[in-house]
Amino acid sequence: MIGKLLADGNNRLRELGLGGFMEKAAETGSVLKITRNYLDSLTIETRMMDSLFACTEMTIFGQTFSTPVMTAALSGLGAICSNPMVEMAKGAKNANAVMWVGIGTGEELEAIIGTGAKTIKIVKPYKDKELVFEKIAEAERLGAFAVGMDISFFFGGKKEDSLIRPELMGPKTLDEIKSFVQATKLPFILKGVLSEQDARKGLQAGAAAIVVSHHGGAVLDYAVPPLKILPRIAKVISGEIPIFVDSGIVRGTDVFKALALGASGVLVGRTAMAGLAVGAAEGVQKLITGTNEELRRVMSLTGCPSISEIDPNLIWS
Repeated sequence: MIGKLLADGNNRLRELGLGGFMEKAAETGSVLKITRNYLDSLTIETRMMDSLFACTEMTIFGQTFSTPVMTAALSGLGAICSNPMVEMAKGAKNANAVMWVGIGTGEELEAIIGTGAKTIKIVKPYKDKELVFEKIAEAERLGAFAVGMDISFFFGGKKEDSLIRPELMGPKTLDEIKSFVQATKLPFILKGVLSEQDARKGLQAGAAAIVVSHHGGAVLDYAVPPLKILPRIAKVISGEIPIFVDSGIVRGTDVFKALALGASGVLVGRTAMAGLAVGAAEGVQKLITGTNEELRRVMSLTGCPSISEIDPNLIWS
């Protein structure tokens, strides 16, 4: 299992002065503790008889991957290693997992996609709509697997050392989102959905998928834990499009809980960064595959031979 590797990676991040990177939460920082406590409050029943060795394959947008565990839409990370996002992409490709990426240059995106990793580019909600269209077109031209927007990334609760820039970014209307969806042939994903209302509007806009997320707690203090609201959002979406989840997902049991409550896949930030810190591309690969093996074990112990057969009644709170 990944315990030691994850610990070594997190220790390395602390040595590099990045131990608090994932803890830059809004105001009091309570949202991170609330999210972890909620995840830990969810327990799992076992179903041993007639169980099979589980298959963890996930199919999205016509492509099949070995795991529903994907890298989070990170950016920068130059303090960890050289060409960090390219190294992360190599690790994701070798794990046959989806690579997500946030802010970055076209040159970097081209290099990431050049690794062969299926890459989803997340564009920030810039006030300059032409810049949004340019970023979407660039992602399509360079061969991204899908594109999307971080709809919550415009007004952070904690400004120091933050990339959340209210003078550059702002909220988007439903009509604006529709125009972005219609501007590309790629699947368009809305990241930062944390309400039934936004889930409904995502469907109205024609989104190909959504990400249930509170952006690691960086936007709103006391934000509802993604897994707590996930079942309500899943009911709204009703299987029409995939639902992904991030914020606080670390171990295979976390992944299983998310899938059981309605997610199609998860994004991991802390895990990907720890892997990068401990061994560049190889470390990322090991932590993704290790997390996936933890998930496979839980699935096998609960009578779930595939992701689609995970029963929400397995989760107790």
